[in-house]
Amino acid sequence: MRKFIFILFLGVLFSHCTESNTPVKTYTIGFSQCCHDPWRDVMNKEMLRELAFHRDIKLDIRDPYNNNETQIQQIRELVKKKVDLLIVSPNESQPLTAVIDEVYKAGIPVILIDRKTDSDQYSAYVGADNYEIGKTAGKYIANQFKNGGNIIEVKLQMTISPAIERDRGFHDAIAAAPQLKIVSAVEAKTGLEDISEQLPNILAKHPEANIIFGHTDLLADFAYKIAQKQGREKSIFFVGIDGLPITQGVQAVQNGSLNASLLYPTGGAEAIQTAVKILKKQAFEKENRLITTVITPENVSIFLAQFQKLDEQQSDIERQALKVNELNKTYSSQRNRLYFTTTLLIIVVGFGAVLFYLLREKQLSNKILAEQNQAILEQKNEIEKVSNIAKQATEEKMRFYSYISHEFRTPLSLILTPTEDLLQQKTLDAKETRNTLQFIRKNANRVLRLVDQLLELRKIDAGKMVLEAHTSDIVAFVKDIVYDFKVKAKNNHIDLQFICPFETLPFSFDAEKLDKVLFNIISNSFKYTPNGGLIHVSLLKNVDKIDIIIADNGVGMSETDKEHAFDLFYRGNQNMSFGMGLGLALSKEFVDLHHGKILLASEKGKGTTFRVSLPYTQTDTVLSDTQTMLQTHFTHTIDNDIEQPKEKNTPPQYSDTTIVLIEDNPDLNLFLKQKLENCYHIAPTDNAEQGWDLILEHIPDIIISDVMLPNMDGYTLTQKVKNDFRTSHIPVILLTAKGQVENQIEGIKAGADAYMTKPFNQQLLEERIKNMIDNRDKMRRRFSNEITNPSHVPKNERKFLVEFETLIEKHIKDSTLSVEKLSQELGMSRVQLFRKISALTNKNVTDYIAEFKLQKAKALLKDTDKTVAEIAYETGFNNPSYFTTFFKQKTNQTPSEWRQQ
Repeated sequence: MRKFIFILFLGVLFSHCTESNTPVKTYTIGFSQCCHDPWRDVMNKEMLRELAFHRDIKLDIRDPYNNNETQIQQIRELVKKKVDLLIVSPNESQPLTAVIDEVYKAGIPVILIDRKTDSDQYSAYVGADNYEIGKTAGKYIANQFKNGGNIIEVKLQMTISPAIERDRGFHDAIAAAPQLKIVSAVEAKTGLEDISEQLPNILAKHPEANIIFGHTDLLADFAYKIAQKQGREKSIFFVGIDGLPITQGVQAVQNGSLNASLLYPTGGAEAIQTAVKILKKQAFEKENRLITTVITPENVSIFLAQFQKLDEQQSDIERQALKVNELNKTYSSQRNRLYFTTTLLIIVVGFGAVLFYLLREKQLSNKILAEQNQAILEQKNEIEKVSNIAKQATEEKMRFYSYISHEFRTPLSLILTPTEDLLQQKTLDAKETRNTLQFIRKNANRVLRLVDQLLELRKIDAGKMVLEAHTSDIVAFVKDIVYDFKVKAKNNHIDLQFICPFETLPFSFDAEKLDKVLFNIISNSFKYTPNGGLIHVSLLKNVDKIDIIIADNGVGMSETDKEHAFDLFYRGNQNMSFGMGLGLALSKEFVDLHHGKILLASEKGKGTTFRVSLPYTQTDTVLSDTQTMLQTHFTHTIDNDIEQPKEKNTPPQYSDTTIVLIEDNPDLNLFLKQKLENCYHIAPTDNAEQGWDLILEHIPDIIISDVMLPNMDGYTLTQKVKNDFRTSHIPVILLTAKGQVENQIEGIKAGADAYMTKPFNQQLLEERIKNMIDNRDKMRRRFSNEITNPSHVPKNERKFLVEFETLIEKHIKDSTLSVEKLSQELGMSRVQLFRKISALTNKNVTDYIAEFKLQKAKALLKDTDKTVAEIAYETGFNNPSYFTTFFKQKTNQTPSEWRQQ
């Protein structure tokens, strides 16, 4: 029996040894890359990392160094070596098509990576969608330059598919952005030498260019260095494609030479995965498109951390692979030793145990590698998720700081500015002082109310807000709140009504919190309901609930505004204040504490209705005196009109000076108008659209505007003023609560002549106005004696005067030339042209034309041999004798005497 078992054991052992000697099938993959660059290095690393999981596959890499013929020869060599699969990154599409078709038809699977040929004869394609990457780059630039931009495109050689597709995608995106324009392009046909030769001339030819888009990070970085030599690197926005963690790409975004880079995945790992599926006869996708993302200075550190983590994981994988190789060598050594010690049963059994242990170790190592790979993917996804959350939180925080700064600065301006004005006055007028103190009290209460709301929101967030409900008469409670607004309704001619079918209605509620809810909603109704409108407050009772309905016929809300109306600090409507965004969010929290609901119905242009629904249960509780007192004793600060001071009879200091004042805060608008109208003619309004109409109507001497306005903001209005030749000469002063340096820079870039932050000093504002007027008068007086030398005019106005003089030159022979004809050709009214010329030259249009004709006549007398009569007709005079009279009046000499002298 033992002999049988021993023989059986030897048979099993012999069978196992025979199976162990059976050769494992191995595969060879030939890889012909188009060139050698950092991007290809990353691709190769990804391939080798993926191959660490497939020890039965060998990779033969060939590099043709950008030479089509060399690459064709290398592909044929790989075919002769009888590779099992060919991976190709074509140097150029058309020249490589024939040889790749030949390999594919010969039965060898072909995987194209990164680039395609002009044929569909291939097994699979792995690579990013170059068209979508180009289009994504165009959309990103359009989003960054909403106010317009001029682009120079730096292209790869247009004989390769990535260049063609990126160019097509980019042009399609730019075509959908009318504010952007591609002013020029340069192609790297033979290499960077083409860029080095052509780009400097293009930059010099297009000084307006402010964007450079490179087909690769290498091209974009090279363009940056060229722009740097010309001193234009800071004024140009650089965007590239690749997003490599070394040399260009991510590192360039981090050090500031690139403003953005689009991640272009190499696809090395995906190519090996697809090759394995093909070799193992598994299902695979023919088209494998890789996704991209935009790397910006905001997220570049995250990407660098991810790449560093991947490098660490790669090193770990290599160490594990080395360990596996060592274990395999040990396994082979032990197996060979087994062949020579088959006679020793104990040694064989021990060796078998070792083999079993080593096999388990190998499986465990592979499992660890797979888990680490999965951990890398999960970590990458988690980093992206955390990054998005952090970015959103940062944006919310910055928006919060911006809003709260703006809302506190405006009432503080109306506290500090009138106070400083009172302190500077040597004698105080009782009525004016009372009006100023009302301004101060009103805006101090506004600041207090904002602070209270912030503290209450903090309590809610901390879970410390408690509902203190008592049974009271809700009818009297609501009625008292509505009647607090009667004065404001009367001043604004608004139909304010309280509608309720009950005389009394006992109900348990927190009077303080419900008072704030109703006060906030009714205040907002007054804010967005025009004069002559209506606001109706209704109180209705159902079986299980009480409804308080506040309806108005004001401006209404859009669908987006309705959706976010109760979100904290949401600012869909630019006219919506921080107080409203805070107040509605706080109101919803108070209603939720009552276990109720607050509903909103609104339609743009037709009005808004708020419905506060509170759960109701029948109660027989008798109202106590203490409980009844809770109904009405809450202090409200309602924006009723402040008494207007009587106009003073002091004559204006600059009675012929007009100022257009644009400020959406009615109190600040009124205050500035009262302070300035003693010296200037004031045309006030509360929005930029009406302000533009007033500017065109009056052609004022100065424009004072807030920045944060409904619809069109102050920056946009300033740009519009400075870009219109009818108004470009008018100084603009911006008043705003946005006092950060970057906001001031933005205002100056828009063309503002002065930028003052709230709260501002009234005396400083008045002195700046006076200085601007005086400086403009000095410029006009200086120019009035130098009619033909526009160099003394501000640079941005020279173009207008040159065009105006060119138009006079064009019609100088026309004796019927008139101001009306010139203004029509310039696209201006007669009054606008008169005010423009007068503001710049201190002359009227007629005198300007006469002076121009005189200078023209002098030039003809001096430089030509034409007769006086010929010169008279050439300068638009019907009668030579009248020309002689005109010339003598201007020079005290006849034309002939002037020529002889």
